[in-house]
Amino acid sequence: MAGCKPVIVVVVIFTFIGVWNDFLGPLLYLTSDDKFTLALGLAGFQSTYTAQWGYLMAASLVVILPIILIFFVLQRYFVEGVTLTGVKG
Repeated sequence: MAGCKPVIVVVVIFTFIGVWNDFLGPLLYLTSDDKFTLALGLAGFQSTYTAQWGYLMAASLVVILPIILIFFVLQRYFVEGVTLTGVKG
């Protein structure tokens, strides 16, 4: 069971990143602006002809910070889990 922990952590990290960055699912299912996810909120900084680049970059940094923090906290398991997937025997 001890060998499974890094692999499970890698799956948790990849699943979290996939759910955190999901754009199309919430775009299809949510109808109210106050319930939009952060990915949909980032898209709101762009309009048809212009983009508010300063606000977009600042908001992108805020959105990506939790993913970076989770990666650094679980980095040891991530590297070990990826290494275990390439080892045969």
